[in-house]
Parts: sequence; C-alpha cells; structure tokens
Amino acid sequence: MNINVKTSNSSYDVHLESGALSKVATLLNLQRKVLIVTDSGVPKEYSQLVFKQCKEPYILTVEQGEASKQIDNWQWLLKTMAQNNFTRSDCVVAVGGGVVGDFAGFAAACYMRGIDFYNIPTTVLSQVDSSIGGKTAVDFMGYKNLVGAFYPPKKVVIDFETIKTLPPRQVSNGLCEALKMAATNDKELFEIFDKTTNFTQEVMQEIIYRALLIKKSVVEADEHEAGLRKVLNFGHTIAHAVESINQMEKYYHGECVAIGMLPMCSAEVREKLKFVLEKLGLPTQLTESANQIIETCKHDKKTSGDNITVVTVEKIGEFKMKEISFSEFSAMVRSVAK
Repeated sequence: MNINVKTSNSSYDVHLESGALSKVATLLNLQRKVLIVTDSGVPKEYSQLVFKQCKEPYILTVEQGEASKQIDNWQWLLKTMAQNNFTRSDCVVAVGGGVVGDFAGFAAACYMRGIDFYNIPTTVLSQVDSSIGGKTAVDFMGYKNLVGAFYPPKKVVIDFETIKTLPPRQVSNGLCEALKMAATNDKELFEIFDKTTNFTQEVMQEIIYRALLIKKSVVEADEHEAGLRKVLNFGHTIAHAVESINQMEKYYHGECVAIGMLPMCSAEVREKLKFVLEKLGLPTQLTESANQIIETCKHDKKTSGDNITVVTVEKIGEFKMKEISFSEFSAMVRSVAK
C-alpha cells in the first residue's frame, strides 16, 4: 500500500509492504551512484539487499545510537560522495532508524545544494515518526537537532518484515510515538492501544499505517512547523531535555516522550496514558532532577522570553496548543521528576 504526501513543491510516496527490501530496485531509481548509510545496530542483510540492487553502490556504517548524529559523520558522508565524484544525478539511501535518516538526509540536502534522498526506516520509531515530514538534522554542542534543514525524501520504503528483528524495548520505543499521535488526534487508534494485549504483526501494521495517516495530515497542513505541526511536539519538550542531559544514552527517544506526555494531560487522560505506557513497558517517572530538566528546557526552541508553548491533551483524540509561563511549566516538570 502507498501513502502519498504532498509538499509545497512536489510530493512523495511512502510504500508499505512486507518483503519490500527484496525488490527495492523496482521501487527506487538505483541505476546510478548510490551512497547507502546504515548503522552497526541494523542487520547487515538489509543494507546488503539494497547494495546488490544498485548499479554503483557505496556503504558507510556508523555506530548505533544518537551519538553518531554529529557533524563529523555528516562530513564523512559529504567527503565520501566528493571523493567518488557523486553528481546531482546520484542519490543517498538511508537504511536504519531515525538517526541514520536524519543525518543522511541532511547530507543529501547539502551536497551540491541537494541530491535525491531515499529513506528506508527499519525501526518502528522511524517508520511512524521520521519517515514523513522531511526534517533532517545533526546534533550540535550537546543539543538535539540544532543544525538541519527541511528536505523531503524522494520516496520512503517501509518493509514490515524489519519489525520482526527488533527487541521488545525498541518496539515499545517506537509505539510510544504512535501512541502520542493517537492521544492528540485519533481516539479509535488510542482504543487499539488500550484494548490490545498482544501486539501481533497485523496489529503493528495497522498502528503504523494509521499513525502515518495522522502525520501525513498534519505535515501537509503545516510543512515547516509554523503552527499545527507543533502538535507533534506533544511530550517532546521534556523528552529533548532528558536526552540532552543524558547525551541520548540512558533512554530511548520514545521512553523520554512517554514521561514527557504525562504532565501535559488532564488527570483523566493521564491515568489512561499511564495504563498503556505501563503495558508497553515504558517509564512513567523521571530519575533526573527537576532543576536539571528545567534549566535545559530554557534552550528549547519553543521557549520565548518567560513563556513556553506546550501541547496539552484534556480529552483523548483532542489537543490544545497554548503559551504558558515558564514557572507553570516548571511545576508540570516537577510532577514527573524527583
């Protein structure tokens, strides 16, 4: 199945299919120089499947984890393309999670002012979140996604078979982003989370597909995050602070979002969210100090003067964006921190 995402200048398809990797050459234009970017945590057979279907492939593998999303690795990608005489008619293919997609996409955006970029997300998190939207970036000076660009892919390929190789913690990590979208936009999707006791392959496919439809709708309405798209930041202000404090090593992104959502809800929604989060094995309490988190949040791009813009959920499937005082926000942080 396909989901078409419209951008301000063009559009791109998200192709979802079990076994898509084995026939990726029929889905993407790989009859040229192709820089394949992956990481050490991705099964090698995924990048090798792509490699074998390219006319002139090159593979770069970085270490697994957020720490790899840095300027040095971004420069490595650019240097490799330059040394191998890549032109504007060549392309970059990311095979892996959100980290790989983010900095590989940013390299594609910058090389010769932009060459084709294909994204093949292999984690639940990257499939439901970063696969749509066109955000590319690297971390800088300890701050997540500080340097980047909006650069939509030419196409996204999601192979549901890749989910089967993920450890349970990684699956829950990704499902939290889908849960976030359900809480803000889709009551029926939230009910699937609430009632499901066994997240089978079929259930996972439905969750991923429905989450992508939500993100497509939001991104098309607000491509460059001028207004509505900020709803996707539900839970992320606190999450990004926790990631910065821990240099993205202690928690997975979805685990940080899980905690970050709770103080932004009404009491009724908080209880429902907490039930689902615990079922998924996700944390509901921070171990970092409130003062650390609050200080880090002062650098958040959603902070303006003494106020900060937050997304709140008072009823499942509905959201509000509002500007609150930083002191009010600080009290919310203290409700989930020690």
